Amino acid sequence: MAQAQPIRTSPPSDPGEAYLLPGETYASITSKIGDVPLTAPLKTPRGWLLGFTVAFTLLMVFFASVGWLFIRGVGIWGINIPVGWGMDIINFVWWIGIGHAGTLISAILLLLNQGWRNSINRFAEAMTLFAVACAGLYPILHLGRPWLFYWLTPYPNTLGMWPQFRSALTWDVFAISTYASVSLVFWLVGLIPDFATLRDRATNIWVKRIYGVAAIGWRGSARHWHRYEMASLLLAGLSTPLVVSVHSIISLDFAISQVPGWQVTVFPPYFVAGAVFAGFAMVLLLMIPVRKWYGFENYITMRHLDVMAKVMLATGMIVVYGYFMEVWASLYGGSTYEEYLLFNRLNGPSSWAYWGLLFCNALAIQPLWFKRVRQNIPALIVISLLVSVGMWLERYVIIVISLEREFLPSSWAQYHPTFWDWSLYLGTFGLFFSLLFLFIRVMPMINIFEMRLFQYQESQRLQRKAHDTHQAHGHGGVAD
Repeated sequence: MAQAQPIRTSPPSDPGEAYLLPGETYASITSKIGDVPLTAPLKTPRGWLLGFTVAFTLLMVFFASVGWLFIRGVGIWGINIPVGWGMDIINFVWWIGIGHAGTLISAILLLLNQGWRNSINRFAEAMTLFAVACAGLYPILHLGRPWLFYWLTPYPNTLGMWPQFRSALTWDVFAISTYASVSLVFWLVGLIPDFATLRDRATNIWVKRIYGVAAIGWRGSARHWHRYEMASLLLAGLSTPLVVSVHSIISLDFAISQVPGWQVTVFPPYFVAGAVFAGFAMVLLLMIPVRKWYGFENYITMRHLDVMAKVMLATGMIVVYGYFMEVWASLYGGSTYEEYLLFNRLNGPSSWAYWGLLFCNALAIQPLWFKRVRQNIPALIVISLLVSVGMWLERYVIIVISLEREFLPSSWAQYHPTFWDWSLYLGTFGLFFSLLFLFIRVMPMINIFEMRLFQYQESQRLQRKAHDTHQAHGHGGVAD
């Protein structure tokens, strides 16, 4: 499939409508993307070193917070009775949601043959894995005895007991472990051809050997390509239901309870849409600076940003519909407790969080109806940042405000996060960005071979279009 000679693309009628800007060839794509991980260690850009230093410092904060947690226990957090779930579960659900955009882009859009995914799927998949790694730590740390987390897995053990399969915590273990393992395999399979490209381009013998081992003998033969494409389709088909199932199962942590505001049947689709909503906001927040710093404007074009903004708007409106359904269920259900919960969200001591999420998730996204806003980079950054904050506030509202007011007023208690709640949260950002900076440094952040294939397909399409236009004009002249 790579035998044809590289052909330069012709300028599109509107550069804002192109997924690949003109002037790119096989050689330029390979060189531009492949040279980033092949840069010599002593020539590492200062911006990368500064960013990694900040991320690594936050990672040390994470280790300090976890170490103190192991010494003193979960009492260092702000959790109390009745708020037994605090920032640990808030951040768990938030990080899991961020990871949904990668699987959607890599799996579902691959099955739908959407070419615009080629420039962003690798980065989004990496973001998914790192976000899931951050999320998976929270339930383990919340156990109180995190070294016994393996008790949640159904393995033959000498204690003669099995996990409680009616517990949502056990469901989370299955969902997250399956999601993480399938996403990791899918990501690594997609990297194999690019590892081979880096192996062939590397000049340092040790670098060549490292990428050669990672390429597992890839030679680009027809048999290799056939197996690669079959594996990609199978993994995409396996990953697609996970996009729906993982956050649906996490939503059942709440929906199977009797807590007012939680037992709502709209939670599974509402949580899935919210996860994709938050995930695309984070993709935009990360891709826009990376696109600028590494000069990838030709590969991640304004049309990519426009399409991602459309997806964010669509899923955001589904989330807004979920908010209306929650209000409707509270008013229509006839339950005094549900009605009071709605009153408490609007007027209670934590009402700032509810009004904040309505502003960030419902009001702030409305300008995305306009193309001028969707293709305005500062506006996209501000809106994406507001969405990320709003989705965190949404989890705060669902968990904290619902638990602060028990059925009996004698059990009411206010929740206040402690220093260690915040330090652990900031520390997970250190883990996330440390992994992300290492990924950018040692792996191609854009899929090289898919971009070359896309370049060839685009050049052929433009040539056919030009030929058809010429033929139409020629026949018109004969007819006249």
